[in-house]
Amino acid sequence: MVRFRIRAIPAFAAVLCSAALLQGCTAQRAYQEGNALVAQQQVGAGLAKYREAVAADPGNALYRAALLRARDATATRLVEQAERELAAGRIDAARTAYQQVLEVDPANERGRAGMRQIEADRRHSALFEAARLDLEKKDVEAARQKLGAILSERPGHEGARQLLVELDEKAAVPAASSSEATLAASFRKPISLEFRDAPLRQVFEIIARHSGLNFVFDKDVRSDGRTSIFLKNSTVEAAVHFLLVTNQLERQVMDGNTILIYPNSAAKLKEYQELTVKTFYLANADAKSIANTFKTILKSRDVVVDEKLNLVILRDSPEAVKLATQLVALQDVAEPEVMLDVEVLEIKRSRIMDLGVAWPQSLGFAPLIGSSGAPISIDELRGLNSSVIGVTGVRATVNANKTDSDSNTLANPRIRVRNKEKAKVVIGDKVPNITTNVSPATTGSFLSQSINYVDVGLTLNVEPTIYLNNEVGIRISLEVSNLVDTIQTENAVAYRIGTRSATTMLQLKDGENQVLAGLINSEDRSSGSKVPGVGNLPILGRLFGSTRDTDDKTEIVLSITPHLVRTVQRPPAGAAEFSAGTESSFRRRPDTAVRLPTAQPTAQPATRPAVPVAPPLGQPATPAVPSVTGAPLSQPIGTAPAPYTVPPSAQPGVQVTPIPAPPATPPATQPVPPPGPSPLLASPAARPPGQ
Repeated sequence: MVRFRIRAIPAFAAVLCSAALLQGCTAQRAYQEGNALVAQQQVGAGLAKYREAVAADPGNALYRAALLRARDATATRLVEQAERELAAGRIDAARTAYQQVLEVDPANERGRAGMRQIEADRRHSALFEAARLDLEKKDVEAARQKLGAILSERPGHEGARQLLVELDEKAAVPAASSSEATLAASFRKPISLEFRDAPLRQVFEIIARHSGLNFVFDKDVRSDGRTSIFLKNSTVEAAVHFLLVTNQLERQVMDGNTILIYPNSAAKLKEYQELTVKTFYLANADAKSIANTFKTILKSRDVVVDEKLNLVILRDSPEAVKLATQLVALQDVAEPEVMLDVEVLEIKRSRIMDLGVAWPQSLGFAPLIGSSGAPISIDELRGLNSSVIGVTGVRATVNANKTDSDSNTLANPRIRVRNKEKAKVVIGDKVPNITTNVSPATTGSFLSQSINYVDVGLTLNVEPTIYLNNEVGIRISLEVSNLVDTIQTENAVAYRIGTRSATTMLQLKDGENQVLAGLINSEDRSSGSKVPGVGNLPILGRLFGSTRDTDDKTEIVLSITPHLVRTVQRPPAGAAEFSAGTESSFRRRPDTAVRLPTAQPTAQPATRPAVPVAPPLGQPATPAVPSVTGAPLSQPIGTAPAPYTVPPSAQPGVQVTPIPAPPATPPATQPVPPPGPSPLLASPAARPPGQ
């Protein structure tokens, strides 16, 4: 048994080695085939071969790198193709391309984001078409809700923005909150009310029977409260609003046709008023600025700022949240940008003329003996003659040279700058300035060197301000410097730098060019060596001296042209100014105008105008009778006042109730019901059963 195991071990090892060699050959073959397919632009088949190679040899880094490169290149190409299809409006082709991206790389984030964007676009398109149909059906609130859902997910949806502006222009009433949108149909019903010192709950009962709304009263609402209201051709919403405001009450919408009435006190507001939490994702505005706006205008306390995601979370009443949405729409707009086309031209001209004869400035005579440095004796001086005296400095040079040099340095930077942001362009060199510092120490002095770099060349600073009239104000600072001289000191090297600078503020139209010139540096120098007297002659003086004339002139020309990339967008009039409620409440005042379909006027029976009458002294006035617009008032309950009495101005202090005049043809005699506190209903159709 032992012998069998000993013999089996080498055989097993041989099998393993053979399998490993075979696997290595398979991986290498798949890798080479993948390279050939990728070279033939068959990337999909090449990826499959690379995957085979990696599966056969997982530890080979070369195979894995080839697979990653091919996969990333394929995914990038497909993503670009999908983006082109999406920009062209071919949604199905873009969806197919994104699906191919995910097949190549299931973890590709751009592919996943593209699929999410396509699904969102489909949903937004459906909502947009539904909003258009609602607007055609005059269902303003439904259209507004759908457009709000689109803009909450995609604030840059241009079609939804334009349709919302069109809706706001057509709709004369402000947008209602989502909880009140279901009551819009009942709120828009026309109504006319005439009550004087009537029980408040009875007035709400009349409104409930006419509109179909249900009113639930809090236990703290006074049961003996009375009110006076006179509305003609108004709406149910306006009637409820004025009754609540004049009686220090507040309302809370419970469902589609039920409204809770409660006292407008701090305790009741905390108990009944619903709060809404909304998150504002900001694209352009700063989150801190938006939060300060909420705290300043809306007096909101529950505001959270996330600077990392640039979002603001607000918790407040639905009316305040709606105002916050309008404020964010005004502030969260793209910053204006301008493209500055700048040309800087430095023109240098140098003229040098060196003409004349450079005569020696001095002559030297010295004896030739004693040249070894030994002193000369007097006897040697006595024997001096022309053969032992040397002359030095006898040399004349004829100069005839003229040098002309012209140079132009051109810089043409194009800078894109946001509104009221600074931009800087530096074209030149950084010159090192070495400074040596000597620091005293106990054992001696300590030397240290520091290097500071100085910008030499052209430095341009611009700061644009974009205005609403498509003009751009630009603050320009231009500085041109050059290295004039080098100064060598004992411990450092310093440079003398020549500088020319200009700073100005100008305002240009879009595309208007402005040239700034005049930075001229002109130097005329003349230096020479002449023989005194004859060297000053006009023409012959050049023969008795040499003169060097230098004329250097440098001019800086700056040309700047602004091109607006994005201008300041002025908001529509309806968005720039809107109602914000009162100091204590953000609830807006409703529109009191009744919107009825246009109809041809019908002939009405002739009636005598109503004459205000006063009740007899000692008789309490009865509340007026509510009526639907255009319907005649019914006969009041109780003792009827005598018609056609003296005007009320003759009886000061008496309440007056307007009573319509009797018709031209006296109606049939009707029984007078017994007196009672309840008024008649607005119309026979609105009376309760049994009356």
